[in-house]
Amino acid sequence: MPSTDPRLPSLVHLRAAGTSLLLDLTDAQLPAVVHWGSDLGPQTPESARALAEAAVPTVGSNAVDEPVRLSLLPEHRTGFVGRPGISGSRTGTAWSPRFTVTGLDLARLDTERSDTARPHTTRPDDRGTSTPDATDLLESGPATVTIEAEDPEQQLGLQLIVQLTPEGVLRSRARLTNRGETYTLDGLTLALPVPARAGELLDLAGRWGKEKVPQRSPFGVGTHLREGRKGRTGADAAGVLHAGEAGFGFGGGEIWAVHTAWSGNHVHYAERTFDGHRVIGGGELLLPGEVQLKRDETYESPWLYGVFGVGLDDVAHRLHRLLRARPEHPSSPRKVTLNVWEAVYFDHDIPRLLDLADRAAALGVERLVLDDGWFGARRDDTAGLGDWVVSTDVWPDGLHPLVDRVREHGMEFGLWFEPEMVNPDSDVARAHPEWIMGARREQPVLARNQQVLNLSIPEAYAHVRDQMMALLQEYPIGYIKWDHNRDLVEAGDRTRDGRPAVHAQTLATYRLMAELKAAHPDLEIESCSSGGARVDLGVMEHCDRVWVSDCIDPHERQQMLRWTTQLLPPELCGSHVASGRSHTTGRRHTLGYRAGTALFGHFGIEWDLAEASEQELAELGAWIDVYRDLRELLHTGDTVRIDAPGDGVLVHGVVSPDRDDALFAYVVHDFGLEDPSPRLVLRGLDPERRYRISPLLPAVPPTGLVPPRWWGERAADGTYPGTVLHGAALLAAGVQPPRIQPDQVVLFRVRAEM
Repeated sequence: MPSTDPRLPSLVHLRAAGTSLLLDLTDAQLPAVVHWGSDLGPQTPESARALAEAAVPTVGSNAVDEPVRLSLLPEHRTGFVGRPGISGSRTGTAWSPRFTVTGLDLARLDTERSDTARPHTTRPDDRGTSTPDATDLLESGPATVTIEAEDPEQQLGLQLIVQLTPEGVLRSRARLTNRGETYTLDGLTLALPVPARAGELLDLAGRWGKEKVPQRSPFGVGTHLREGRKGRTGADAAGVLHAGEAGFGFGGGEIWAVHTAWSGNHVHYAERTFDGHRVIGGGELLLPGEVQLKRDETYESPWLYGVFGVGLDDVAHRLHRLLRARPEHPSSPRKVTLNVWEAVYFDHDIPRLLDLADRAAALGVERLVLDDGWFGARRDDTAGLGDWVVSTDVWPDGLHPLVDRVREHGMEFGLWFEPEMVNPDSDVARAHPEWIMGARREQPVLARNQQVLNLSIPEAYAHVRDQMMALLQEYPIGYIKWDHNRDLVEAGDRTRDGRPAVHAQTLATYRLMAELKAAHPDLEIESCSSGGARVDLGVMEHCDRVWVSDCIDPHERQQMLRWTTQLLPPELCGSHVASGRSHTTGRRHTLGYRAGTALFGHFGIEWDLAEASEQELAELGAWIDVYRDLRELLHTGDTVRIDAPGDGVLVHGVVSPDRDDALFAYVVHDFGLEDPSPRLVLRGLDPERRYRISPLLPAVPPTGLVPPRWWGERAADGTYPGTVLHGAALLAAGVQPPRIQPDQVVLFRVRAEM
């Protein structure tokens, strides 16, 4: 029944960065989204009410006798026959709640920045908080709206948090509280409506070594359901689910997108019902009986991010700006990182590693990371995992010889861990087999010779935390590569009859990361999970970059980086120069192609430098210089990806926020049908300004290079003057690209003329 509080508004309108969100809470019902999309401009109570009334659907044929009302948390009781927001019961009862809104609070956000981890909140009497009065419309700029609701008959309480950030990103989550006897929650997913013109879907797929593969489909009747049941985000995860106008691309077409910020089991879905409702949404995927709420216990859903934009780049820019505005976002220059894995694997020969550190420092490397194999009985991948104690067999003096050498060169030292995993052949597994996750007495099937350590068991959590803390205390470790190399199969708590525990494991992992960082505020953590299998905004509340993929082949990495940056800005995407022959695909590539690909991320090296020739070392040093010179541009600018400039060609770049400077990459990915390729057009520049565009060719030119006429005469130092054109001309007409062979890249520097 309606609330008796006369101060409760029935309409809430939030506006930010060219977007609007209009919520309807008429008759104290859960908020229905009247509009989420382009900015509606200022609204009066009369205009907002008229729009809300205009959005009420007519009663369809063979349907319930009242217009079906779709709320942010869809309710079955309204006649909606799609996916309900809450699925659960109290042993078969209380399975269809009817919530009544009892309170609403609005806290305005700072328009200069937003905080993705901790939304701005204020007390009711603080400036910046609006206490609703008798008006029918509550209107604000960026803000957090907290809605309280109750179902006294089914003894459930609900809190919905809806936030529109200064970047125009919509975040929402729910907290469900049980007021009665034990309530089993089977699922809680939020839904955002999209208009009928959103007729096409795009999300991501993939596998190990080939993450972030885009896939498109029509938005047909039924449910497009992407479930992650791996206990981690997954190499095949949807990532960002987009619904947009047919043919939408990087530069155009209205798009509505969602992302579930959770690293455990999760859901993304798009649903179209026979009566015209189209929604996109997501949440946590709960296993049977995983969340059982006792009286007064509360379940909190992950954040569901919603982004409206015109073109995929606009969607990405909003997410990038949101992440960059966080106080915990990496602010120092992103260090050139050398990881030793593909250089030495498990062969931790100390003189060899010391030599590698010397060679890295000479090139300008700023961080060295010691990968797997330094601990316990870990001489290969069959033993020792879970025993986080330095092996005296391999390191008789501890890690000090290598750490000291790294630090003497002014580099930072990083160390590899896989804290959630354990080999059965390890001291900890032999001492505590009950700490291994499983659904029954027998352990689950092995994967990579390992099992999962149940961090939701306090003693197991303390074991890992204390061993990691001891190492962080003994050595000046500035960086952790946090790996996670197997799916969670039958991930139950064997100390509790094998009850599902993915939810608890995910929260424990977040808690461990947070605890380590609280004790060591300057510590950075990389999320690595068989490469890119844990890339989501839940883990990024605790991590400082992701490892995009275990495959460093630049031919594959071009596409992976292109689509990983749909969610994360380049500075959070680990991108390395590997050896000439890829360890995962066997392909051979020039150093220019390897480095020109790695440049558009957090640049690093994964290569035994002792095997590199003097010419290769000189060329690699030149690329490191380019990265260090341009990383401020690369890591603060707007990512731009050009739609299909030619068959077999990829074009992408970064444009500075003030539009003064830009760097673009022209990549010939495969042989195309057109020779020469079509003109190269560049988006994101100021159409009124004049720009000098010229090729940037560090060290060795790409193979097969035939320069176009506009490059001008080659100078003695190997540079070309290029030409000067207006931004409008570069977008509308473009320039002829050079001829180069496949798997080659040419960089173009574009700078405004004063």
